[in-house]
Amino acid sequence: MKTRKRFGQHFLHDPGVLKRIVEAVAPETGDVVVEIGPGEGALTGPLLERIEHLTAIEIDRDLAANLARDFSSRKLSIVTADVLDFDFSALSPGLRIVGNLPYNISTPILFHLARYADRVRDMHFMLQKEVVERMVARHSTPDYGRLSVMLQTRFRMQKLFNVAPGAFRPPPKVDSAIVRLVPLQEKMQCDEAVLEKIVRDAFSARRKTLRNALPLEARDYAELGIDPKLRPENLSPPDYVRIARRTETQGGI
Repeated sequence: MKTRKRFGQHFLHDPGVLKRIVEAVAPETGDVVVEIGPGEGALTGPLLERIEHLTAIEIDRDLAANLARDFSSRKLSIVTADVLDFDFSALSPGLRIVGNLPYNISTPILFHLARYADRVRDMHFMLQKEVVERMVARHSTPDYGRLSVMLQTRFRMQKLFNVAPGAFRPPPKVDSAIVRLVPLQEKMQCDEAVLEKIVRDAFSARRKTLRNALPLEARDYAELGIDPKLRPENLSPPDYVRIARRTETQGGI
């Protein structure tokens, strides 16, 4: 198949990498597995060797038609749709989601999936290495930012291994990496919309101090035990949750 730039297609073909991904996922017979962007089915086949059924979400109609031809409909359900429009709550809970995500829209996809964290068992994705490093970054490090906070308040994440450009056709211009996301057992103790606004406001002014980046009073910082002279990247995800919770009690921002 000819790749289509508008879909950010880079087809994984390296057998060694595919084997490592399947081993990392370790699917079992009765697992409820969803593959995002199956493409030519390079990962679909090895997954179906271990599980009874797979749901695949593919935006490219030609690729979806090829998958329908190559795999039995009893084993593979194909949804021809944009994953950003897909309602994962329509599927059974305990979802195991895997995929080689299109790098040009990986962040919106991750935020979309985060909304369904309570229905997910785990997720394994191929992403641009730089994005993975931002996802797992600790506070007070250069890669730490909005993506780090918003995902780390919902998931425990681990970078598993790097993947070189040559593992794809065509090779991307960046290195890639596999990351594992496991939902945290404890739900976020604040309003998600409030947290999202606070984090967005903070990191849109990340070079400013908290005093100048967020509309909190001196007494708020004092009672939270947070130094207002710190910068947004110096706060941990739990710090942002505490700020959001306090903001809620004051009627929001």
